[in-house]
Amino acid sequence: MTDARSDWEARIGRRSGAAGGATEVVLPAPRGVRASPGRGQVTLDWEPVEGAVGYLVHAAPSPDGPFQPLDHGGRDVLAVPHGPYADTTGNGERRWYAVGALADVDRVGPLSVPVASAADAAGTGAMELTVDAGNVVGVLDRPWRPMIGSEHLSHALCPDRTGGRPIGEELQAALRAAHDVLGVRTVRAHAILCDDVGVYREVDGQPVYDFTGVDRVYDTMLELGLRPVVELSFMPRDLAADPAKTVFEYRAIVSPPKDWQRWHDLVRNLVAHLVDRYGRDELRAHWSFEVWNEPNLEVFWAGTPEEYFRLYDLSAAAVRAVDPSLLVGGPSSAAAGWVDQLLRHVDGSDSSLDFVSTHTYGSPPLDLRPLVARHGRSGTPLWWTEWGVSPTHFNAASDSAFGAAFLLRGMASAMGRIEALSYWVVSDHFEELGRPPALLHGGFGLRTVGDLRKPRWWALELLERLGPDRLDVALSGDGAGSLVEALAARADDGTIGVLVWNGTLDQSKAGGDDALARNVTVRVQGLDAVPYGLRHYRVDVEHSNIASVWERIGRGAEWPDEAQWAELRHADRLDELHPAQTVEPRDQTVVQFDLPMPGISFLELSPQR
Repeated sequence: MTDARSDWEARIGRRSGAAGGATEVVLPAPRGVRASPGRGQVTLDWEPVEGAVGYLVHAAPSPDGPFQPLDHGGRDVLAVPHGPYADTTGNGERRWYAVGALADVDRVGPLSVPVASAADAAGTGAMELTVDAGNVVGVLDRPWRPMIGSEHLSHALCPDRTGGRPIGEELQAALRAAHDVLGVRTVRAHAILCDDVGVYREVDGQPVYDFTGVDRVYDTMLELGLRPVVELSFMPRDLAADPAKTVFEYRAIVSPPKDWQRWHDLVRNLVAHLVDRYGRDELRAHWSFEVWNEPNLEVFWAGTPEEYFRLYDLSAAAVRAVDPSLLVGGPSSAAAGWVDQLLRHVDGSDSSLDFVSTHTYGSPPLDLRPLVARHGRSGTPLWWTEWGVSPTHFNAASDSAFGAAFLLRGMASAMGRIEALSYWVVSDHFEELGRPPALLHGGFGLRTVGDLRKPRWWALELLERLGPDRLDVALSGDGAGSLVEALAARADDGTIGVLVWNGTLDQSKAGGDDALARNVTVRVQGLDAVPYGLRHYRVDVEHSNIASVWERIGRGAEWPDEAQWAELRHADRLDELHPAQTVEPRDQTVVQFDLPMPGISFLELSPQR
């Protein structure tokens, strides 16, 4: 294990201090908690609590407790933004459930009246889904489009190779595909102020700026069609109060500045340079500035919470000194922390905040709208600038079909309430804890070294294939809306897309569970009186899954040989479950299929006019 990895694993859970100033709000217990048994799962639901950002489900062996939060293995925030919630951790035993409402991520109110249930081993596992092709309920929101995450962007210029593959070339290809295929508009990454980019040094005690490295990085991003979210991090060595405070294999410095005015001047000069190079209108329309990364974790911020708020104030002031119309925000925190505290701090100061940014992993993002509303900031954009299936490096769930179903659940949950949900990250060309040791190593990327598409990539691509007009969908059966979910939409040419997925948050089931497989009947009604071409695409353990191909042919090797690379590239495709069919004109089409857990089906009905 590398020194960077050992250091990371020793310190990742430590907070950098308790930030004061949070509003004390205690919410009442949710009412109407219901526990519905199904095959392999118990579905829990409840009445929403006004002001709640989320809910924490608890379980106990008896009605008297002890009640403990359900741990689905996400290793980060265990709370969910809303019901229903499928508990698949119970292994069939009867237990009692209670739910607490969250006023903030770390403030859980009293628990509800307990209800008892157990999974039903004899359940049918049947699901029915009805899509009304004539009932448009709104525009399909696309929270994946505004932003995606990437390794520090100078890595996109790296001439080295990993596993025999060119780093910079493939990272750029992944970013270009995110723009061209997924519709992504901006990229968010660390370390634009690190010394490998060379922005700041001191000569004879005086600051010297050099933005040519920044120019090379950002020129490349614009050539790919992307704009940057300028994460103002990390600290240049010559400006750091303690240059020995570092993180990652590339030794990013996480110290506060030794001279606060010089930090302000660095940010102001950087922003002024960007305005001069790319144009004021360009930056106003497409760019933004985020202050630091996860300062509530000791591993990322060696200072105190108060010092971070000072860093935020100076950074925001520096951005606004160049142009008051430019966007600046934060706290860019881990696990949805410090949002209330930063809002309260900004409320009592002359500082600016144009968007709230934070991170979470392992669960759909919480609903922070009630929290910002308590500060009189309803409508402030909410940017989750990091989100994913796991916060941990080298986690097999990141390579699996489980991660694909997880991604769909989170994106569907975010629709209509979150302005940006940025998946972390686009490519396995990533060197925070050292460069990838093998092809499939549990990397964060949507695409592998070698630029092969993982199941999570296919999940996003299928979302992007859905048309703009969201259609009414009705779900019923065993695990409806909790285990099995669906979206449907109509394209401008009349094509109907129906996206159905089967997944649990429970990462102990990441390899699959036969008890959670479902038999799904899809009814699409309200079709035009013309023939339709029907195609059925599938993502699961055996389909559209490069990891299963490599497991079969790799024979324990770390990297493919040339023949294996060729076989992997041939297999790098979205699989169809059966050949395309023609559906004759009628008002309703019925499609029935078995859907494993984890699994995704995409039905595409194209009118043949």
